[in-house]
Amino acid sequence: MKFLNFLHEDQSPHLGAIKDGQLVDLSELGFPTSLDGLLNAGDSLMNVLKADWENMKPTRSLESLRYLPPVLNPSKAIAVGLNYLDHAAESPYKDAPKYPVLFHRFSSSWVGHGTDLVAPKVSPEFDYEGEIAVVIGKAGRHISKEQALDHVFGYSLFNDGSIRDYQFKSHQWMIGKNFDASGSFGPYVVTADELPAGASNLTLRTRLNGQELQKANTNDMIFDVVTLICTCSEIFKLLPGDIIISGTPSGVGFARKPPIFMKPGDHIEVEADGLGVLSNRIVAEV
Repeated sequence: MKFLNFLHEDQSPHLGAIKDGQLVDLSELGFPTSLDGLLNAGDSLMNVLKADWENMKPTRSLESLRYLPPVLNPSKAIAVGLNYLDHAAESPYKDAPKYPVLFHRFSSSWVGHGTDLVAPKVSPEFDYEGEIAVVIGKAGRHISKEQALDHVFGYSLFNDGSIRDYQFKSHQWMIGKNFDASGSFGPYVVTADELPAGASNLTLRTRLNGQELQKANTNDMIFDVVTLICTCSEIFKLLPGDIIISGTPSGVGFARKPPIFMKPGDHIEVEADGLGVLSNRIVAEV
């Protein structure tokens, strides 16, 4: 199944699902107003949805839909740095990490599919990073490798937009990764049963103005989804709706000669097998 959050005509968030290429408004059928609510309700409500799914009829087209991020307020959004060998090699750090490089990304720093990304006025170095996002469906702490994928609800796409000169002002990357509306998330969450286990063997691509600048396979990740879940759960309890943004491959803008950065008027797309296309336009900060 494919779940999404969208803005209803009354300007309130609604939860939807895609069926036969159209939208089922689940909130109008009595389900929560966001995927956050569905995940936090536990298995019982999800089982009700699955039991009724065959009888649910789409009520509107996906065209002109105003997408919201597919998870609105995760308790934690953990991003992973340098998780592809070629990207580690093109970075200032050169060597592949021996332990996952983790940092937090705030929900204020991302927007949904089709919403404008904001190029900050304080920097010309607005970079793209296409990634796979892992959405946690079941809480857990000290999760074993054998049980890790049981905690995954599904997967989505993420553009980990980075303000490079700010990122490298210190050894901590937080400021360069959390400018308002600098990243994007979506367009929807695909449940884990529709994809290979651990989102393995998916081709991930990033295009800027139609030009493909990143292409890799998720099998090339240094730390796979299982390892990332286990590592994060050693540190804190993972909760339903938490997301793990699993890292970007090589081809980012700052490593190119000459560098390529996103600028107002540009159009950026992130795509992966089975996960659709996450698309955003770039605008200048006012």
